[in-house]
Amino acid sequence: MTNFIVTNNSAPKSDNDRNAILENPGFGKHFTDHMVLIDWEKGKGFINPRVVPYAPLSIDPANMTLHYGQSIFEGLKAYKHKDGSIKTFRPKSNAARFARSAKRMAMPEIPEELFVEAIEQLIAVDKKWVPEDREKSLYLRPFMFATEVGLGVRPASKYLFLIIASPAGNYFPAGIKPVSVWLSKEYVRAAPGGTGEAKFAGNYAASLIAQAQAAQEGCDQVVWLDAIERRFIEEMGGMNLYFVYGQKNEIVTPALTGSLLAGITRDSILQLAKDLGMNSVEKKITIEDWKKGCAQGEITEVFACGTAAVVTPVGLVKSSDDEFIVGRGETGEITAKIRTALLDIQTGVAKDEHNWTVSVG
Repeated sequence: MTNFIVTNNSAPKSDNDRNAILENPGFGKHFTDHMVLIDWEKGKGFINPRVVPYAPLSIDPANMTLHYGQSIFEGLKAYKHKDGSIKTFRPKSNAARFARSAKRMAMPEIPEELFVEAIEQLIAVDKKWVPEDREKSLYLRPFMFATEVGLGVRPASKYLFLIIASPAGNYFPAGIKPVSVWLSKEYVRAAPGGTGEAKFAGNYAASLIAQAQAAQEGCDQVVWLDAIERRFIEEMGGMNLYFVYGQKNEIVTPALTGSLLAGITRDSILQLAKDLGMNSVEKKITIEDWKKGCAQGEITEVFACGTAAVVTPVGLVKSSDDEFIVGRGETGEITAKIRTALLDIQTGVAKDEHNWTVSVG
């Protein structure tokens, strides 16, 4: 155990204010009373772990992150179970991915046990912020950025690791309804040898123009294609995609090529589908495969998955030269079944056969 110093917020939200927020939290709009901070310095490692009141940070104008972008993050959730316990879903997997992101961005790799303990420390003081509703959770955002002051282009010698927490409802305002997607043929999210596998802030900044284009075309989300041929499906926004072949009782997700994020929800569904008696396959899939599969009735459903939205059905696909409907444009039976099975494990309704959930309170 690490010696965390805990400083309680002298002016936390009142019970009434907090309960009003938990009733309708939205996503990423409200934050708990505390946050975790841990410094890293060259030659000293991770030092001064602490839980402090949630507050703005003071940053020097020459902070290296503002100029050179060394910033990574993770996302995971904590759920309230019926027995009153609070559990997170696969936090060690988030810790491992955070370490991989850090390595790719020439940043220090926080030890797994410190990453998980930091989550436990924050929830210990802010446990009242965990919603009880099955469709709500406490979203946790670990992140790290350079804090050294200077304008030299090199890895920094100082960093700050933080965790903030936010009660969360549905990621998409419309709730659990099929989304429309725009196939981006003009922009790419990542290229081989790039930073696509890392949860690097710059990846998301680069995606915003394509997301804006999708919105202009009347779509909810953008779907990325590969950077070389512009025909292989990669991701939907910041989520992984799955294609349901109903007659074959099979689900297919694009294979990890080095430019896709290795989603933890994606990985969980690969196993969960097998548990439900389905085949789960990782392979490349093209635009042509998607369109033809829908036209011939082979692809009966498509859904996206990720920590924030869990499982979201895709109903309509548009591009600069085409448009087609997936299935009947509705939430499919298998999509709903997988979503329910995943939530059942996360919320403690079903037995956790794979030891994915970790008690934190």
